[in-house]
Amino acid sequence: MLETLRDMRDELKELNIPLYIITVPERDQKIERLSDFVEKYNVSHVFANLEYEVDELRRDVDFAKICKDKKINFEVEHDQTVIKPGELKTKGGGPHKVFTPYHKAWLERIREEPGLLNTVPAPAKNDDSAKNELKELFDCEIPFMPESKQTLDGEEKEKLRKLWPRGHKGGMDRLNHFLTDKVSDYAATRSNPAKDSSSRMSVYFSSGAVSTRQALSAARKANKNQPFDSESGDKGIASWTREICFREFYRHILSFIPHNSMNLPQNLKFEYVNWEDDHDGWEKWYKGTTGVPFIDAGMRQLNTEKWMHNRLRMNTASYLRTNLLIDYRKGERYFAETLIDWDLASNTQGWEPNYTVFNPVSQAEKCDPNGDYIRKWVPELKEVKGKAVFSPHDRLSKEDFEKLGYPKPHVEFSESKRRALDRYKQDMADIH
Repeated sequence: MLETLRDMRDELKELNIPLYIITVPERDQKIERLSDFVEKYNVSHVFANLEYEVDELRRDVDFAKICKDKKINFEVEHDQTVIKPGELKTKGGGPHKVFTPYHKAWLERIREEPGLLNTVPAPAKNDDSAKNELKELFDCEIPFMPESKQTLDGEEKEKLRKLWPRGHKGGMDRLNHFLTDKVSDYAATRSNPAKDSSSRMSVYFSSGAVSTRQALSAARKANKNQPFDSESGDKGIASWTREICFREFYRHILSFIPHNSMNLPQNLKFEYVNWEDDHDGWEKWYKGTTGVPFIDAGMRQLNTEKWMHNRLRMNTASYLRTNLLIDYRKGERYFAETLIDWDLASNTQGWEPNYTVFNPVSQAEKCDPNGDYIRKWVPELKEVKGKAVFSPHDRLSKEDFEKLGYPKPHVEFSESKRRALDRYKQDMADIH
């Protein structure tokens, strides 16, 4: 992220536009420092990209009051999404709560208003005199990451830099490669993590290096200006833009269920569940040693690449909150601290507790039919033949299993699923 900011600073310098970053030691000092800044430089207009989380909204409201007192024009834009959250309504006039009708309405609105996907050119270059008049702003250095947040060694940093080329250029290069060489197979293979058919653009969306509007605009061009549905255009593009719509839907949900960003479950009844204090299970989960190959493969990919295929995000989350019956917020926090593409709205929705329980064995058989993904990330199982790779403890002899050096399952699936559903029912029975 800091390297992306440095790239942005250098690009803006070419336009004689400074990038000035204000840092504060404590969160409650943000408004004071912003207020001092606009007063010091006699700022007349402030523009911001609206954020939908509760703390960020409160910050903007407080700052708007200061701007009003100082007679400063403060404008916020809804540019995290192409359609403003809450704008698409059901026939009854309320907000959409289910994705499929939201997606249908989203497609229809874009079809009716194609200008929603239009991008704007880069700003015009300032006169050279700006460098002298605003010298103090041009001299601002990009801050370094605090030592407490520097968790990667040099070798790991280099590996991640190769996996995730930085900045806007890195993102656009990846987007163009995806739309040119990969998207045609996306609809058919997107759920197979071994195929690696994902665009991996989430990293650039979450950091702001590339906007979803830019991505959708490029997708429209690749789709020869056809609507984003499988009947009219490319099936791969239709399938991929549906995932971007999911991203918008999560922000839409956040806009009318604000406690989603306050460490509370969307269904508040889950706040009353008595979760298990299973330290061994927790450690096995985040290290990828649960004894369940599909889960372990996903967690090992996450720990290595700081990214995980979406199918595995769903499965690993389900396994922690149901089969291990560990508080889902611990997993949500681990993802937040580990994922390079972490995004609050998407992460909280992905971890939202519910009654759905994924069977990691049948999921693996369906989504990783040849076991290639498992064998890549769980090398202990590399030589296991056939379907035994999906559940070696149950499908190999005791002698052959013990030779693998792979752990047996921490919990039995059917029994742990029943335990979780019974616990939900019992703990939430009298909650109204």
